[in-house]
Amino acid sequence: MAALVTYFQLFSVLHIVFFLTVPARSLVMTSLPAVKGAYSSDPTTFPPSVVDTSLFTHIYYAFLMPSNVTYKLEVSSSTALELSNFTTGLRHKNPPPATLFSIGGGGSDSSLFSRMASKPTSRKAFITSAIEVARKFSFDGMDLDWEFPNNAKDMKNLGRLFKDWRQAIVVEAKATSRAPLLLTAAVYFSVDFFLDTVYRKFPVRSINQNMDWVNVMCYDYHGGWNTSFTGAPAALYDSKSNVSTSYGLRSWIKAGVDRTKLVMGLPLYGRTWELKDPNFHEIGSAAVAVGPGDKGVLTFAEVEEFNKKNGAVVIHDMDSVSTYSYAGSTWVGYDDDITATLKIGFAQALGVRGYFFWALGSDSNWKISRQASRAWSLGE
Repeated sequence: MAALVTYFQLFSVLHIVFFLTVPARSLVMTSLPAVKGAYSSDPTTFPPSVVDTSLFTHIYYAFLMPSNVTYKLEVSSSTALELSNFTTGLRHKNPPPATLFSIGGGGSDSSLFSRMASKPTSRKAFITSAIEVARKFSFDGMDLDWEFPNNAKDMKNLGRLFKDWRQAIVVEAKATSRAPLLLTAAVYFSVDFFLDTVYRKFPVRSINQNMDWVNVMCYDYHGGWNTSFTGAPAALYDSKSNVSTSYGLRSWIKAGVDRTKLVMGLPLYGRTWELKDPNFHEIGSAAVAVGPGDKGVLTFAEVEEFNKKNGAVVIHDMDSVSTYSYAGSTWVGYDDDITATLKIGFAQALGVRGYFFWALGSDSNWKISRQASRAWSLGE
């Protein structure tokens, strides 16, 4: 009970601080229902039957891909069965969450989406196919995870794609007398790619006009691509750079995106490093390689197992609002139920629509998912 009181006290204090530091005129009160989303990346090994749907309002099937020739979604017979089981299984849960399928993903070919979005004919083929798949398999909506548009031209075409997609959704809903399908997208943590050599910015106006919301991927700030030092993979704050959730979400708002169009991403996994010297184990300490896990990645359930098995020291870093643990030379950066709760307080004070997780099946007995849902409800 003592631990429970501790992080609810932290949540309450942080919530008050955020409301005191965010100008009242910038806060947006909305009657729109909150989004408590999650992507399901492996519905075969983690099927709908085991999902606690009381913790989520929207669940995404990840991923489908379009053909690189026709730009229509490719759905094999085995995938068709999986899609049907996904929507049917979740529809019969109590309560039933809304279901969407996501197109693309981190390992997909960005150039394919670039070609598709560049011409009206290919955009139309893609959109028509997506709507047909959504209706055929009883999904409530569609999500685009294009990682990432490569230049200003791609961004302009992305805005056109969103516009065409919304128009097609409206026409289809009117023609069939059905509720319009949802349209969302997974996007970079910042509204612009200020870290890259090729600067580009997301199409803010089109997002406001055409999207139900965008899922801001507030994670993977640090990882195995840089093995020279440890880092908080999803830091809320970073005093040394703009690579943080607070900066990223505020950049979207500053650019003019409606706060109710923004949903904050939370990771259900950690990233690992091997320390150069086990005696130096703070955030930013020298490292020499990735640590345990698949390419230095452990699910939150695996992180908890690692901590327990190895007697790891667990640190809640309130400067960054992140968690890390270390045992011997192994260092793990992640979020737990405490830091996730504090981020929920930040998101609510900022006035955004909700949050989402990557990914279902990675939590530890719904520990973070349950606490996030509870914290959001308490803050409403």
